[in-house]
Amino acid sequence: MKSIIALKQVSKTYHLGGTEVHALQQIDLDIEPGEFVAVWGPSGSGKTTLMNLIGVIDEPSSGLLVLNGHDISGLSDNEKSELRNLSIGFVFQQFNLIPVLSALENVMLPLQIRGISQSEARKTAMNRLDQVELSEFVTHRPDKLSGGQQQRVAIARALVTNPHLIIADEPTANLDSKTAMKVIGLMRKLNTSEGTTFIFSTHDQRLLDNVSRLIHLEDGRILEG
Repeated sequence: MKSIIALKQVSKTYHLGGTEVHALQQIDLDIEPGEFVAVWGPSGSGKTTLMNLIGVIDEPSSGLLVLNGHDISGLSDNEKSELRNLSIGFVFQQFNLIPVLSALENVMLPLQIRGISQSEARKTAMNRLDQVELSEFVTHRPDKLSGGQQQRVAIARALVTNPHLIIADEPTANLDSKTAMKVIGLMRKLNTSEGTTFIFSTHDQRLLDNVSRLIHLEDGRILEG
């Protein structure tokens, strides 16, 4: 099976003033379609940098990064944007919902940006909100939803374009234990039923205990995983 993500000897160096910061050092990593994976490690270990590379938000200083068959180093900025839009969904710790839009409108937005018709975007978004058990809350704006409900809207929004990959940054960090376990169960169910690949950056032991694979990152290097 061809990897959905392949990193070969990937390094990332940032230049801050006269200082070089080696955020990632010679990373080799393959993630197969349908995996449910967490990247963990202390602050400063390189987790955010690794997620930004996988999400095509940044690119390596050296090495090869292939996402869904595309070598990102050979892509223009427009091609990278298109690859993100077509292949990747993002779930954020702070939810990043638009306050003035309803739950339904937030989920419809990625489809409307693509030029999908209003009626089709609405139907697809409603189906995703139904999957995350929020059919009764579609007209609610984010400030009328609980943290767990907002995170489920964010998951529905990430999934509405049928991406191959979901990248989730600390998706349970702001949730109480009961809500966190419900959200984890939902993501696991979607992973199993649809084969969507999930990769998490997290410190949350509740999530670490429920993934299929742990990638331990420290000082910019993979120690295990």
